[in-house]
Amino acid sequence: MFRVGVLTGGGDCPGLNAVIYGVVSRGLQYGFEVWGIEDGYKGLLSGRVKKLEIEDVKDVYWLGGTILGTSRKNPAKSEEELKTAVENVKKLGLDSLITIGGDDTLGAAKKLYERGVPVIGVPKTIDNDLPGTDYSIGFWTSVQTIAESLDKLHTTAKSHKRVMIVEIMGRYAGWLTLMGGLAGGAHIILIPEKKVDIDEVCRIVKERKERGEPYTLIAVAEGVTIPTTGSLVVASAEKDEFGHVRLGGVAKVLEEEIIKRTGIEARSVILGHLQRGGTPSAYDRVLGIRLGYKAVDLVKEGKFGYAVVLRGMKIESVKLDEAASGLRKVPEELHEFTNVFTY
Repeated sequence: MFRVGVLTGGGDCPGLNAVIYGVVSRGLQYGFEVWGIEDGYKGLLSGRVKKLEIEDVKDVYWLGGTILGTSRKNPAKSEEELKTAVENVKKLGLDSLITIGGDDTLGAAKKLYERGVPVIGVPKTIDNDLPGTDYSIGFWTSVQTIAESLDKLHTTAKSHKRVMIVEIMGRYAGWLTLMGGLAGGAHIILIPEKKVDIDEVCRIVKERKERGEPYTLIAVAEGVTIPTTGSLVVASAEKDEFGHVRLGGVAKVLEEEIIKRTGIEARSVILGHLQRGGTPSAYDRVLGIRLGYKAVDLVKEGKFGYAVVLRGMKIESVKLDEAASGLRKVPEELHEFTNVFTY
């Protein structure tokens, strides 16, 4: 019996369970056994797996999070752990491994593939910054969550005649902040790809008040660099196993600068993990199932070392190198949409 292993790594997001459903459903169609690996690469290193039948997944496509659990464990952190991961794939009798995750998860998958593991990748990041795919699962659900949050903050900011600064996820790329800010009518949108001018931000805030618009809503990506600090604002300098510090606090820095320079009342809000939670949108459910199907199709074809991606309306395959290297940032031609609601 051909055995397929599947795991979810890195941060959770809406749509992961839809992918898992797609993998199990398609795998059973082909007569494969599908084994779920618990808690991402951490479960692979400790050999924690469970067989998945259709009864285990039939009602999960609409659930947020991941029924398999996840972690930020990096099996490529050391040669010893990488060797253990490869050995465990063999010990568990897995004939292929489907890894669902972002650039870190896929980067580790690439190293496993280079050591002989038959790997297929499924890109996942709500930041939408992977270069090989147009959109990642969870992104549009997160945009909807951000838009709904901004809708609520409009009413409280307007009632109190204050500036409200909303911090949104996005370490290197501003896709979430741009699209969420547009959908939620943010008056000012600040993204990592565009240089921040605090004097310009304050000018807009003051001009809006002078012409009878007593409040301003600002959407800012967590990865924005503020000129006064000259670096990213971090919540914790402690690094995870992939070398990332935990960002957080840029909205608070902006709040203090705006109050100091304009005298106008301001408040900051960090949306944080709210952006990852909740049930996936119809779009992300359909996308997740399609990606799961395509991943198993590649397994059946023996086409390993590839990732399944969305290109336009089609689900296609690209080499893991392309899916896991570099960053897909907001292109300059979209920067003009950061000030759609300024006036």
